[in-house]
Order: sequence, then C-alpha cells, then structure tokens
Amino acid sequence: MRLATGAATVGCAALIALIFFGRDLSQISLQLDSARLQNFKIVFLSIILEALPFLLVGVLISALLQAFVSDKLIQKLTPKNPIAGILFGSLLGIILPLCECGMIPIVRRLIRKGLPAYIGIIYIVAGPIINPVVFGATFAAFRTNKDLAYSRFYLAFLVSVALGLILYRFMKKNPLKQDRQSQQQHTQITDGHHHHHHHHLDHHHHHGHDHSNEASLGKKLADTPGHAAEEFFDMGKYLILGSFITGLLQTFITRASFSAVADQELLSHLFMMGFAYALSLCSTSDAFVAASFNSMFPPAALLSFLVFGPMLDLKNTLMMLAVFRKKFVLKFSLAIAALVLLGSILFDHLGFV
Repeated sequence: MRLATGAATVGCAALIALIFFGRDLSQISLQLDSARLQNFKIVFLSIILEALPFLLVGVLISALLQAFVSDKLIQKLTPKNPIAGILFGSLLGIILPLCECGMIPIVRRLIRKGLPAYIGIIYIVAGPIINPVVFGATFAAFRTNKDLAYSRFYLAFLVSVALGLILYRFMKKNPLKQDRQSQQQHTQITDGHHHHHHHHLDHHHHHGHDHSNEASLGKKLADTPGHAAEEFFDMGKYLILGSFITGLLQTFITRASFSAVADQELLSHLFMMGFAYALSLCSTSDAFVAASFNSMFPPAALLSFLVFGPMLDLKNTLMMLAVFRKKFVLKFSLAIAALVLLGSILFDHLGFV
C-alpha cells in the first residue's frame, strides 16, 4: 500500500497528459469488450455502495469506543475463571465492535496492564466477526441464504473457543515482544520502600491522568469525527482495492476457470481462504464481496472466506508481527487456518450451509 500514492500520481499524470494532447480514451480500450467493462463497473460499484453504510457505522463506533471506553473498565469486567474468560473474549466484540486494525494496539496495551494474553488474542480473532455491525452487514449481503449468515457466526464462535482452549493450555509465556525487558524491570523492584514509593508515584500520576481526561471531554467529542474519518479512509482503501480485484476476477476470468477450482472441495476452501487473506478486507464489508461469488463457489467455501479473512489476513499479520513474537504468530496462523478449514468442511457435511 505504500506504493498506492505513487501509482495514483502516475495514473493521474497519464490521464492529464492524454487530455492535454487530445487523445480519445476510447482508443485505448478498443480491444476490450464494452460489455465486460460495463459488467466490471456494475460489480465494482455495487460492492462499494452496499458495503459503505456498514463501514461508516463501524468506524464511527470504533472511534467512539477508542475515545471513551477505558482500559480499566475492560479489566474490571474480565473474569478470572479460564472458561468464563474464553467466553468473555469470544463475545467481547458484541460490546466493543472495533475493527481488526484497531484491536491489536489496544490488546497489546491491555495485556501489558495485566489482561490474560489468551483473552486478548481471542478478542482479536472473534471480535471482527461476532459484533452487531458485522451481523447487519452479513445478513444484508446474504438475504437469500440466511443459513450461511448464521453459520458464519456459529463457526467463528466455535473456532475462537477452541483457539482459546489451545492458547490457555499450551501458551506458557507472554507472546508480546520485549516481554523479557518488562520482566527485568519488574524484578528490579524488590525493595518494599522503593515499591511503595513507585506505587505512590504511579497513583499520583494516575490521579493527574484522570483529571486531564475529565478536562478534555469536550476535546474528545470534537476529535471523534476526525478519528472516524481517518479510520474510514484507512479502511476504505482496502474496500476499494478488494472491490476492484473482485470486479476484475469476475469480469475477465471465465466461469469455467472458477469452476475448475470450485468443483473440488478442499481446493475451493483453500482458494477462498487464500483469497480472503490477500484481499485483507474489513469485516464490515467482506460479506458483500463473498456474496458476489455466490453463484460460482459452494456455500461452504464462502464460509471459509467469511470466517478466515477477518481472523487472519495480510494486513493484520504484519501488525501482529510488529507486536507479537514471530514464532507465536506462525503457530497462531497455522492453528486458525486448520480450525477454520476443518470447521467449514464439517459444517458442510452436517448440512448447516
């Protein structure tokens, strides 16, 4: 995406040059079928227009929550029992429907403040799917196939619970980077007087911080639209890119080429999972992209797309590598892929989709 600005600049410069020299743009596309171009425009614009309202709602809620919901409130609500903690992490998205891009820095901060790591990681996985904004978007996209819409949330919940049990059982150390340094800093505070002094300073700092937060309430309200707009443009580029690629695939790749993949059960699942990973769509809009493939791929393969993409894609993998240890991210990614693939195939054989 770093090349996007440069590519857009070159493209605009080329269009300006063509206009300046009086070239007819239709001469460039003589070899392209006008029907195909029309179909591309219809697919591209329909996906964007259908997904746009849900993306707007999602970024607005995300901006409000990031501005007004404190970390302390989340910690106070976090259960101590591991089973209850797993369920809490799996369903937290209903209360805090943040986009997956905004979850990782928040979860990192919460883990460093004492939130159990497995609960925070489950929230990263389940939150982008199990939240009210995605509920509405998915049911709007699959009006004629409500079973697939329900299956998306059932499978996402089961995968997040299974992943939580795995993490709680096998994750022996904090997965965050620089964890050793934080542990060394913690062990250095051994003297009781020093610890008391540190606590006093921390309490004093915290008191001052709360006071400043109260004083800046009006500023938070004024800044919320700006934060929402910033996140909208950040997420919107992925929606446009995904819609563009989807339009190209459906327009210029024949149905026979897709059917060669779609007719094979395992290959269709793997293709749609890889497609979701590469597109890196926001979970508030990916259902509309999946619905556009409704007549090409079986529902079970679309289910793999709908569940795997929000849990793991290219953009959040890069963000996770900046926050978590590389070995953990690799094992975590393989676990998600295996659970989603097995779950989608099982749902298909049980007749849920």
